[in-house]
Amino acid sequence: MNEFLFVILPYLCLTTFVVGHLWRYRYDKFGWTTRSSQLYENRLLRIGSPLFHFGMLGVVGGHIIGLLVPQSWTDWAGISPHAYHVVAVTGGLLAGVMAVVGMAILIYRRRTVGPVFSATTRMDKVMYAFLAVVILLGMWNTIAGSIMTIGGEYNYREGVSVWYRSFLAFHPDASLMADAPLGFQLHALVAFGLFALWPFTRLVHVFSAPVGYLTRPYIVYRSREDTQLGSHRTRRGWDRVG
Repeated sequence: MNEFLFVILPYLCLTTFVVGHLWRYRYDKFGWTTRSSQLYENRLLRIGSPLFHFGMLGVVGGHIIGLLVPQSWTDWAGISPHAYHVVAVTGGLLAGVMAVVGMAILIYRRRTVGPVFSATTRMDKVMYAFLAVVILLGMWNTIAGSIMTIGGEYNYREGVSVWYRSFLAFHPDASLMADAPLGFQLHALVAFGLFALWPFTRLVHVFSAPVGYLTRPYIVYRSREDTQLGSHRTRRGWDRVG
């Protein structure tokens, strides 16, 4: 069972993630969008969207450090486990709270603004549910994992992080996740489920960048104060002809 949950299933989700994006880009380029609803309502969006996106940037950054940077590296740099986990708890909770509050505002906006609610698809609702569970489980693990690490019961940097790096190296050790607390296991499984759903939701916009803006020609705008069009002087309506 552990081999299926922490080896086979994650690779299936990762394959769906990659193939799904390739398929959607090939056959649904016009659907590759967030389907912006700013025209329908702007006040709540202006508050919730920055909170959510900046919070998620912090969450992703914390995961990159926590999962990809071995503990031996931070020990070599002179960062004690206690100092590391204080920073992890403080930064992780701050980013998590920002993301949760921002998401709550965005969900409230979708439920209460008629045109926005009408533009909400079933996949949007599934996506928000997975995102909320992943973030809340991550916040819980940040607190509980750090307490357990300080208490000497479980160190996720010697378990979950090692499993994740072995997974990316294509020789995963399922026993590392099997020995992890239930919260870490659920967080990993729901996160991989989110990755499998990713290509079929509005989250595809994460991989969109206006690269063409760097090479496209300049757009020339004519000032309203311009008095000439080409070589001809603009005539005002009340000017006499002749």
